[in-house]
Amino acid sequence: MGGGLLIAGTTSDAGKSVVTAGICRWLVRRGVKVAPFKGQNMSLNSFVTREGAEIGRAQAMQAQAARVEPTALMNPVLLKPGSDRSSQVVLMGRPVGEMSARGYHGGRQRTLLEPVLDCLAELRGTYDAVICEGAGSPAEINLRRTDIVNMGIARAARLPVVVVGDIDRGGVFASFFGTTALLGPEDQALVAGYIVNKFRGDVTLLEPGIEMLRGLTGRHTYGILPYAHGLGIDEEDGLRVSLRGAVRESVVAPPVGEDVLRVAVCAVPLMSNFTDVDALAAEPGVVVRFVDRPEELTDADLVVVPGTRGTVRALEWLRERGLAAELARRAAEGRPVLGICGGFQLLGEHIEDEVESKAGSVAALGLLPVRVRFAAEKTLARPVGEALGESVEGYEIHHGVAEVLGGQSFLDGCRVGAVWGTHWHGSLESDGFRRRFLEQVARAAGRRFVPAPDTSFGALREEQLDRLGDLIEEHADTDALLRLIEQGPPAGLPFIPPGAP
Repeated sequence: MGGGLLIAGTTSDAGKSVVTAGICRWLVRRGVKVAPFKGQNMSLNSFVTREGAEIGRAQAMQAQAARVEPTALMNPVLLKPGSDRSSQVVLMGRPVGEMSARGYHGGRQRTLLEPVLDCLAELRGTYDAVICEGAGSPAEINLRRTDIVNMGIARAARLPVVVVGDIDRGGVFASFFGTTALLGPEDQALVAGYIVNKFRGDVTLLEPGIEMLRGLTGRHTYGILPYAHGLGIDEEDGLRVSLRGAVRESVVAPPVGEDVLRVAVCAVPLMSNFTDVDALAAEPGVVVRFVDRPEELTDADLVVVPGTRGTVRALEWLRERGLAAELARRAAEGRPVLGICGGFQLLGEHIEDEVESKAGSVAALGLLPVRVRFAAEKTLARPVGEALGESVEGYEIHHGVAEVLGGQSFLDGCRVGAVWGTHWHGSLESDGFRRRFLEQVARAAGRRFVPAPDTSFGALREEQLDRLGDLIEEHADTDALLRLIEQGPPAGLPFIPPGAP
């Protein structure tokens, strides 16, 4: 078929990733060979493919929805923010340098359109359909000239576009109309219609608005997707956790009970791969919260210091907020702490960084016998190993090279007492290892918590991806979507001049 579709959004977080994944799962269940694609992604939540390429985790999740192995072709450009004004540019899975937003949009981005289109063409030559995800909004007219992820690739590849709007935020009809009206004639000719996301209530009450929107724009609404709790998919950025549907905020008090384990995750600046704790939150009886105050660590049975794109900055943040002192107190009392990647690095003794922060020599927290030196080349790997008598898989994404000077060996990191450190992201998704680890945490915390013997993180994730497929199959006009994918943009779509009606 070689067809394609671009899922754009009225805003960031409108539901593009979810809808793209849902369409991929719906299509693969129909027997269509499908792949996801996002030309440019900005996210600190990334993944390492089997060929050692770094891509956005959302595209890795969408590949799983499509039941294919993720590759760098599916996300050729990844931007990893290091500050409000600059990002690391990852091209075809490998970092190629730091760049300011002005420098990127001022010239570099235009040079990336050709390789992005080459990747899309290769995927379209291999798969029956490619479902592309846009970024932000296609109506960001200040960025249109250099766009390589929304209407830029839609026009170059002649892709039909469906715009997703989050009705839970309000103003969805104005957002659909305004998004379309702000586009030029050639771009508008590719916008086939809309999908309403996160609708609550009686859908018949929405129908008059849908008809008015069609009258104003001449475009079809391809679906009204209901609000679905607990989808638990990998997001680009955010603090949502748990395949069981929990969203834990720091203001929420954890339940009290000897059979409950309470996990506090330090919400460090530039936090990366926060999805590492999803597997913990998927366990019955485990409560996960993101926190930023020392008093919120007091009653936690486990504190996780997660990955970060700014290790030295996170170290300063922990000290400024009093969290560093509380972590030291926990370690002295034998209460569990787990550091992952950047979190592992700042638990060590010393950091030498002339790469990420260029801060030079910095004293770390001193909770683990580790010295870290930042290297110019990034480590990207998919390690496998054994810990606590169980097989473990993970992935590594870091510039810091750790020299372990003592302690017990632990996933290429180390352990001293109840303080654990590793560079391995994703290790807690290994079910047997996660259970053994939680047993040790419970023992050290004095809890009677016993991990459920049958929790399968992989099965829970598959269940959620099937739920996304069900949303599309049950609440979208799938026949019309299939025609779009196979035949391209409908002919004769009317132009809406700015300022209409």
